Amino acid sequence: MSALCRLIQRGLLSGRASCRLIPGHQDACGLASAPSVRTLSSSSPVSLTYDVFDGKGESTPLVFLHGLFGSKSNFHSIAKSLVQRTGRKVLTVDARNHGTSPHSPELTYEAMADDLKHLLAKLRIEKCVLIGHSMGGKTAMTTALTQPDLVERMVVVDISPSQTSSRTNFRYYIRAMQEVKISSDIPRSTARRMAEDQLRSLVKERSVRQFLLTNLVEQNGHYAWRVNLEAISAHLDNIMSFPSFETNFEGPTLFLGGASSAYISSEDYPEIQRLFPYADIQYIPDASHWIHADKPLDFISSISSFLKS
Repeated sequence: MSALCRLIQRGLLSGRASCRLIPGHQDACGLASAPSVRTLSSSSPVSLTYDVFDGKGESTPLVFLHGLFGSKSNFHSIAKSLVQRTGRKVLTVDARNHGTSPHSPELTYEAMADDLKHLLAKLRIEKCVLIGHSMGGKTAMTTALTQPDLVERMVVVDISPSQTSSRTNFRYYIRAMQEVKISSDIPRSTARRMAEDQLRSLVKERSVRQFLLTNLVEQNGHYAWRVNLEAISAHLDNIMSFPSFETNFEGPTLFLGGASSAYISSEDYPEIQRLFPYADIQYIPDASHWIHADKPLDFISSISSFLKS
């Protein structure tokens, strides 16, 4: 069974979100992105949605940032376990244009780092431990490099500060999602089957289809995607790359890769060392890009050990 299938079965990718459909929606039309909150201008930070798992300890809180097409629910089970193990408060956060956070036409790492700064200020969190997977890892790195006083230490999960090169063709996924057509006023289970059938021609892997379908939401009988497909498509090149920095982050940093993944390679080590001089690079055996799904106990242990180091 693939990592994503296990992730979905354990409920790490579950969760429904309310949304509103854009005006002019008609039955059996192509699904639009459905902003859960009003669409904001590109110049302002958005008010991110988040979940809190409250520990009793006074240590610096942990903040989880998900990857592309993900949501804050991806790390709920991990968050609960870390609360029990460490006693720390844990936050899981929806990035802009994902989950139930507001939509914005801008989707850059600088903008997402500003969103996070805005959230931490609102919650009166002066310093945190950032744990970011994939796109969330690049957001964490950008935050640490631009706002180092906010970050005590950081875990970057299976991504590096370089161009992301993989065989995954996200543009196919976006196109497939945009072409899905679902009638109104049908049961959610039926709508989900219809959507998966239509995704199948461009998205061959069942586990990936199941992951994308976690973004299918319903309100008042209408179905839409909760991710902002237009913004993701427009900024996909930015998401796959990484901003240029001449500064560095001198806090403790763990790059945690999957041994079966190619997202952190030896070619990335010099740039990691330049930007994060106190970084440690570790790999979890038999883990793919979705380390937290493949090896949740090893993932939790690695984070727990890093927090004690």
